[in-house]
Amino acid sequence: MQTEHPFVLPKGYDAPSGETFREGTMRLARADDEIAVLGDARVQANKSYAVILLLSRVIEKIGALEGDAIDTTVIENLFTADLAYLQDRYRELNEVGAERRTCPHCGEEI
Repeated sequence: MQTEHPFVLPKGYDAPSGETFREGTMRLARADDEIAVLGDARVQANKSYAVILLLSRVIEKIGALEGDAIDTTVIENLFTADLAYLQDRYRELNEVGAERRTCPHCGEEI
């Protein structure tokens, strides 16, 4: 089963170095990702912050940034179009049945 999935941001992350990164990878979420986010004090204070924390846990790479370099500050500094795209991509990859992309009867893409 493929657990890492590529993405291309619509606008791109403007790194402090002056570079703009658009390509990256996101891994499938695990139960511990969602549990850790729900227990975080920042989420308790502001429920909207959950998406920032969750994405910082599951995004493996954005351009030259990898692993721990992708923290909440990086996600907070994304353009809103990129944040919305990543939220949609997260849901697409992690919802039950998300891996099913073709009709089992006719083979047409759903």
